[in-house]
Amino acid sequence: MRDGACQAKDEVARGRKEIPGDSFCRRRGESATRHPYRRALALVASMAALLAPAAPAVDASSSHPRRAPIAVAPGKAPVVYVVPIRGVIELGLAEFVRRAVSQAQQAGADALMLDVNTPGGRLDAGEEIRDALLDARLPTVAFVSERAQSAGALVSLAADYLVMAPAASIGAAEPIPAEEKIVSAVRAEFEATAQAKGRDPRIAAAMVDKSVAIPGLVEAGKLLTLPAREALKFGFADAIAPDREQAAAAVGLRGARFVEVRPNWAERLVRFLTEPTVSSLLLTIGFLGMIYELATAGWGVAGTVGLVALGLFFGARLLTGLAGWEVVLLFLVGVALLVVELVAVPGFGIAGVPGLLAVFASLYLSFRDAASAAYVIGGSIAMTALVAALTFRYVRRTRTWSQIVLGARQRREEGYLASSSMSAWQGKRGRAISPLRPAGVVEIEGMRVDASTEGEFVDAGTAVEVVRVDGPSLVVRPVTSRQERAG
Repeated sequence: MRDGACQAKDEVARGRKEIPGDSFCRRRGESATRHPYRRALALVASMAALLAPAAPAVDASSSHPRRAPIAVAPGKAPVVYVVPIRGVIELGLAEFVRRAVSQAQQAGADALMLDVNTPGGRLDAGEEIRDALLDARLPTVAFVSERAQSAGALVSLAADYLVMAPAASIGAAEPIPAEEKIVSAVRAEFEATAQAKGRDPRIAAAMVDKSVAIPGLVEAGKLLTLPAREALKFGFADAIAPDREQAAAAVGLRGARFVEVRPNWAERLVRFLTEPTVSSLLLTIGFLGMIYELATAGWGVAGTVGLVALGLFFGARLLTGLAGWEVVLLFLVGVALLVVELVAVPGFGIAGVPGLLAVFASLYLSFRDAASAAYVIGGSIAMTALVAALTFRYVRRTRTWSQIVLGARQRREEGYLASSSMSAWQGKRGRAISPLRPAGVVEIEGMRVDASTEGEFVDAGTAVEVVRVDGPSLVVRPVTSRQERAG
C-alpha cells in the first residue's frame, strides 16, 4: 500500500513539476513508517491512486470544468452531421461550412461535428467559419484527428465541445507577418472565442502571442502548441478519443448515426480557385495576358487567356462574398478601356492608363485588408515582370511566339504575307501599319509582313528598315530622318 501511495504522490508531484523523478519515495518512504500520522496520509494517497483512473486528469487550477453531455431524446439514435476540415483553410471552405451548418439545422440534427486536420490557412476564412459556429443553433463538436494549427485552432475553439485524438495537437497560431498590431488583433479573436466557449483565454492567447507566459505550461518567448493530454489536463479539451464514434460518445452521443456533408462541385471549384497559390497564379496569368496584348496589334489568344484567368479570380471571390458586383463592374470597365486602347486608339495613354487604374483598383478592393492585397498583388506583379522579361528576351523570336502575338484579324487582312523564306526582304524599307510593341505588322512594297523590333516600341506610320530575317518574321529598326533623305 505504501508503494501505491508513493507512486500516486510521485505522479502528482511530477505533474506539478515539484520534484524530479521518483525522489518523493526516496525522501519520504522511511519517515512515513516512523510517524503514525504519515501512515494515515499514505492511506489517503493510496485510496486516491485507486480512484484516479476513474476521473479525468484535469489540472487542479483549471477554472473550466468539463461540460454536461449533449441531451438526446430517450430511445432515439443521435444524428450527427460531419463536416471534414482538411488541408488549407480558405474562403471556399468557409462557404461550405456555412452551408453545412444550415443543412444540419434544417434536418434537425442532434449535433454538428467538425473533423479537423489542418495546418491552418487564411485568417479571414477561419474567422468566417468561427462566426458560423458561434451563430449555430445546434451543439457543435470539433474532433481534432491529427492537428489544428493556426486558423484551424481558431475554428476548433469555436465549437461547443473539443475532443482530440491521443496523438493530436492544437495551437501554433502566430500570424504572418507577426507585427504587433496584427498579433494583438488575432490574440483578441482567440481570447474572445475561448471565453465564449468557457475555455481559458490565457491558453488561447499563448497560442498566438509569444509574450504570454503561463506557469507550468509555457514560458515567455515560446509559442504554445498543446498536445491532447496537456489540453485535457488544463481543461482546454473536453475528452480524448481515437475516432469519431468514441468522440461522439464522449459528449453524450453514443451510438450516433453520422451523415457526412460533402462539398458540391461549385464549392470544390471555389475552394480550388481561392486557394492562395492558385489565386496568385490566376493574377499572374491575367497580367501576362494583358501585357502580351499591349505588346501586339489587335486582340489574340494571350488576351483571351488572361481575361479568362482574371474572370475566374473575380468569379470565385464574388461567390465567397469577398468582392461585390461593384468591384466586378469596375474590373470590366478597366478591361473595356484597355480593349479600346488596343484596337481603336493609336499610342497608349488616353484609354489605357484609366483602364489599368480601374483594373488595379478592382483587384485591391477584392481583398479585405491592405496587407493581404499588397502581399498577393505584389507577388503576382513580381512574377509577371520576371516571366514577361524572359519571354521578350528569349521567346519572342520563335515561330510559336509569332503565331500567338499576332491577332487573327491581321491574318485575314487582304495582302497579308507570312512566309518562312523572306531573305529577299533584307535591307528593304517600309512603314509600320500597326504599333510595334515590339511585334506587329509592317508594309513593304505593298505586302503586309509580320515584324518585330529589337526591343523598342514603334508607333504606327513610322518608317522602318529590315535589319535581318528571323524565322517567319522580320526584325526592323526605325529609320531616322537623315537616313530617309540619304535613301
